[in-house]
Amino acid sequence: MAELNGLSNDVTVALPQIRERIPTVVVDDAHVIYRVHKGASGGSSPVAALRRMVTRTSEPNIREVHAVKGVTFTAYRGEAIGLIGSNGSGKSTLLRAIAGLLPVNRGAVYTQGQPSLLGVNAALLNDLSGERNVTLGCLAMGMSPADVQRQAPEIIEFSGINQRGDFASLPMRTYSSGMAARLRFSIAAAKKHDVLLIDEALATGDKGFRKRSEQRVRELRESAGTVFLVSHQLSSVRDTCERTIWLESGVLRMDGPTDEVVRAYEAFANGK
Repeated sequence: MAELNGLSNDVTVALPQIRERIPTVVVDDAHVIYRVHKGASGGSSPVAALRRMVTRTSEPNIREVHAVKGVTFTAYRGEAIGLIGSNGSGKSTLLRAIAGLLPVNRGAVYTQGQPSLLGVNAALLNDLSGERNVTLGCLAMGMSPADVQRQAPEIIEFSGINQRGDFASLPMRTYSSGMAARLRFSIAAAKKHDVLLIDEALATGDKGFRKRSEQRVRELRESAGTVFLVSHQLSSVRDTCERTIWLESGVLRMDGPTDEVVRAYEAFANGK
């Protein structure tokens, strides 16, 4: 409550409560450039390399790919943000830059804490059982042994890998790609993250698993985390994210409410 100047002391007005928006990721004019080798040639010999060092010339069979071009945005605590765009538009590259796995060539990326990147290619040990991978994965995320022991059965049940037998006790090499991806997501989602980056991990599995995953993403967001979701399944983005960023050819084309951005992207994609 606050009093306004010039009014009686008996007259008060209620000022609206302003919710503080806390940034978790700031991407400032970020550029990511890959150097791609075109293939071996006579110019790749040690003598040719030494000649280029002396003359300060570049290797002729290396091509630069400008994957992310001047992207700028701020993500806030409690947001779930979809990343959409055509194949090769720079979505996964941007996630890897936010996670600190790729350096930016120009600009900067600032994050609160250490972002966790979850993708379909996240490493699990193929010679170990699913149960053992759950234990190691949770310990690697900083969970205590007691917490791991308590949550491991819930993680395995969430993943659904035992729906057709006791696969949790079998080596990971016996799993299908979909089963392995579901287990990766289930491990990562067992812990609260300041920033969780999900790259196509919700595209695997049946409808029931996708629904469970989308609900878990909402819970992570509501627990004051920030979630980024890269997906070609626009229905998952609509159901999970209230904000969406559209990248096209490395350029940020649109950033705003999910329904508006997805409609614009669909119109673009259908008009190709």
